[in-house]
Amino acid sequence: MVFASRLKNVAQSLENSVPLLEIEGLTKSFGGLIAVKNVGFDINKGEIVGLIGPNGSGKTTLFNLITGFIKADTGKVKFKGEDITGLSPHRIARKGIGRTFQIPQLFSNMTVYQTVLVGVLFGRKRKENTAERVNAVLKLVGLSDKADMLCGQLSGPDKKRVELARALTQHPTLLLLDEVLAGLNPSEIEQAIKLIKHLRELGITILMVEHIIGAIMQVSDRVIVLNYGEKIAEGAPSEVVKAEQVIRAYLGAAYA
Repeated sequence: MVFASRLKNVAQSLENSVPLLEIEGLTKSFGGLIAVKNVGFDINKGEIVGLIGPNGSGKTTLFNLITGFIKADTGKVKFKGEDITGLSPHRIARKGIGRTFQIPQLFSNMTVYQTVLVGVLFGRKRKENTAERVNAVLKLVGLSDKADMLCGQLSGPDKKRVELARALTQHPTLLLLDEVLAGLNPSEIEQAIKLIKHLRELGITILMVEHIIGAIMQVSDRVIVLNYGEKIAEGAPSEVVKAEQVIRAYLGAAYA
């Protein structure tokens, strides 16, 4: 009994010492265009990491590489120490990586409830009550009162919340958010930031692409900056925004 307990403690210690996500030398080209070039970084359990950079800098391509929607030319993706490079999106999702899309991928003729239900059925754990899970996720993202609305009737911000709800149905350990704050007014951004922080409290690690620098500064533990597919900076938000190469490539002299 004591020996088994010690083994469990050792296993937990080893798990905590390994980064949740490891990106090693990822490169992806489309014809003659290098979209992502030799990008590498780690994300630790419990972090909120911001991913910023100009339009076309490779942020969404990087998300697609991590989640298996496109295949890397070279490099590796490791999740919980396991090499998941080249796995299909549904297998990666089942391992605990969820994501949203910059442009919500919803069926206009399905209701909010039905859309979230599909996600729950895909990722359901044994003995889990399906209806309870759907209702819990809808409540978490603030969509309980719109459960019976068709997705095609929703506003842009609400469509993003449905995307988030569907991603959360998979019980993700790591959640990739692609411009989830875009199109929100200041009050909605504040609410979304509170939700993101709450998700971290629930045990979800977050990697988020965002252009709203004020929000990234508030919510991120670290920030990674891409430009022309290459990582040009990484560190604490307060330090990254002062970096000359980041100001020159992304923020602009006016920000400095």
